[in-house]
Amino acid sequence: MGEDRHILRAVWEGRIPVAFTLAHDESESPNPPEPYFLLVPRLSYFPIVSDKVSRHFSRFLSPTVQPEMWLEYQGQPLKWHYPIGVLFDLYAADDSLPWTLTVHFQNFPESELLHCQSREVVESQFMSTIKEADALKHRCQVMNSMQKRDHKQLWNGLRNDKFDEFWAINRKLMEQTDEGPFRYIPFRIYQLDKPFIQKLVKPVNEDGKPATLENLIETVSSDIKKDFSKSISRLLIQGIELPWQTPLLWLSENFSHPDNFLHICVRS
Repeated sequence: MGEDRHILRAVWEGRIPVAFTLAHDESESPNPPEPYFLLVPRLSYFPIVSDKVSRHFSRFLSPTVQPEMWLEYQGQPLKWHYPIGVLFDLYAADDSLPWTLTVHFQNFPESELLHCQSREVVESQFMSTIKEADALKHRCQVMNSMQKRDHKQLWNGLRNDKFDEFWAINRKLMEQTDEGPFRYIPFRIYQLDKPFIQKLVKPVNEDGKPATLENLIETVSSDIKKDFSKSISRLLIQGIELPWQTPLLWLSENFSHPDNFLHICVRS
């Protein structure tokens, strides 16, 4: 993977400008507060980067409000456990920047979002997903061989936006073992108003040739393939439309999120 380190760093450094605005009916001030602007990492999660946003708007709230911040985009509550870049690619990739989000502290949408009271909840979810990815790739052998401080370094690297700190450990999860390449490619495909798709797909086809992005889509959904062929849909990985003949193993090694999953968004 050494020769592709510049790709890993370029993916890591992806940013999205966001304008956070407080819901107009939640402000106690006669004058609406100014938006709060942040340049956020695509690979991170909103609860990691939004502490300053919460503090900025909390002084405009009623003293009786017990704030649990949640975000909305054009009426759509945003799932905090999805990476920020995935949310943007799924809902707003074709919109102008900055990405304008509405901040709420009331009327939590219980049926649509999970509660997130602390960063420890995010850490737990993140580490659980990495372990799932390693189960698919290496039968959990790599994560089980690591020490607790290695797991903590993965989380701290993501939380503090430290590329070298994160990849010093994560490279072990991207290496082949004595059994060969990954058993399966960890991926999730997202479409509007549908649950994400996740299936077992190997990095090598039955004929022994490397599987490609096109092979994955054919295996997962003939409807997505048809829509793409008719130019009705397009696929975004890390905000980029990649050639369909791109090898899956290379994609997994270089374009996965820190949770070690390839997150693929279908845009219509």
